[in-house]
Amino acid sequence: MVHADEIAKLCYERFRQLPRRGKPEPGREWTLLAAVVQVTRRALSDSVEKQVVSLGTGTKCIGQTAMSPKGDVLNDSHAEVIARRGCLRYLIQELHRAVSGGDSSVFCPADQRKWRLRPGVSFLFFTSHTPCGDAAIIPMIDSQSQPCPPVTSVESHRGTDGGGDLKRGAEEPSEGKHTKLPRLEEQEADVEDGGDAKQSPPDPSQSRSPKTSGPCDCTGLPPQGPDVHRTGAKCVSGGPADSLRPGAGYHSTGVLRVKPGRGEPTRSLSCSDKLARWGVLGFQGALLSHYLQDALYFSTVVVGKCPYSQEVMQRALITRCSHVSDLPAGFSVCPPELLRSSLEFPFSQAQTELCHQAGRGRISPCGAAISWCNVTERPLDVTANGHKHGVTKKASGTAGARSLLCKLELFHSFLSLVADTDPGHNGCLCSFRELWWNLIFGNGRNFPKE
Repeated sequence: MVHADEIAKLCYERFRQLPRRGKPEPGREWTLLAAVVQVTRRALSDSVEKQVVSLGTGTKCIGQTAMSPKGDVLNDSHAEVIARRGCLRYLIQELHRAVSGGDSSVFCPADQRKWRLRPGVSFLFFTSHTPCGDAAIIPMIDSQSQPCPPVTSVESHRGTDGGGDLKRGAEEPSEGKHTKLPRLEEQEADVEDGGDAKQSPPDPSQSRSPKTSGPCDCTGLPPQGPDVHRTGAKCVSGGPADSLRPGAGYHSTGVLRVKPGRGEPTRSLSCSDKLARWGVLGFQGALLSHYLQDALYFSTVVVGKCPYSQEVMQRALITRCSHVSDLPAGFSVCPPELLRSSLEFPFSQAQTELCHQAGRGRISPCGAAISWCNVTERPLDVTANGHKHGVTKKASGTAGARSLLCKLELFHSFLSLVADTDPGHNGCLCSFRELWWNLIFGNGRNFPKE
């Protein structure tokens, strides 16, 4: 049995043990945390071992013009995405051990020269806040402040008291003298924080008597009747759109959304959509599917203390994919168990506001994203603006500027796995390399022969 508070405490402790680099400045910066936890049930001893195998922090996402066709830029640095991509590094390492005849704690041989999870091994997903997108459209209770009011021009909110765009405001440079900014500052305009302002208003389960004061809609008038927390994630073009009506009908629910960009759109789906997709296609990705007999699914999703609705999480992550059918062999609709923890992340926005002191500048989301995974080589990867943290603009585009989580680096790791596999798989190595070459340079440029 999984206990939500035990999982949250395990993940927060793993974060506490990480080096200072890339962490938020206490009392001024906030971030989100997500992690993948491996659960191993020992049949003989009847014991259960839980260990964090991947952890990520981050709230940013680059705009579509900052994306690279070479796959050498990290497009989405939300904590949930960072944690999952770090888990891919861990899985590749474990497959390396398995195919090389070593002892893997995760995989064992399956039919047709493929691999499967060892009996008793499963994975669960933890996130310190409800995922951006559909899962964040939560009914408001009591006098909860609106975490993400409708986006209007910045000028329209100047001089107001409390009606401003909290999400956009969090992106403005700090007014303090000791502002900590990542390198590659020139690209900051292409970066957007999480699709929702990750505030933690009063817990709905501890609401007091109703009050008449509340958020305003885009007309400046108080909404009539119940309202919902807003998400900055935009409906996918060509699909259903938000009505923008005051109150609970402001958003369309159950639809695909992309994370917002500052001044331009992004191409990254919301974390709600990605978690829902992993519940059908698995979180192992297309490349590792070549090695696995079955897709890998999260057995449980645990959410830390924050505004939360079990019904909304069920809709966003499970219900809207429950009708999917006719999947290929090895894939199925695998809804995770949804649990909520009572423990709040110490670096959440709400906790940062409580610790904030006057004169330290404005509270803002941390510009860096941290990835840690349980691998032997380079387990820590800190990025900003889609590149390795601290690199200069001159080094942009070089191998030293790449995040270990970008598509190109993960593909190189996969090629190394293929090369270490028995000769029956090695015939695929050249074709994988040639495919990647053609995707980057087109078919008109000759593939270099080794």
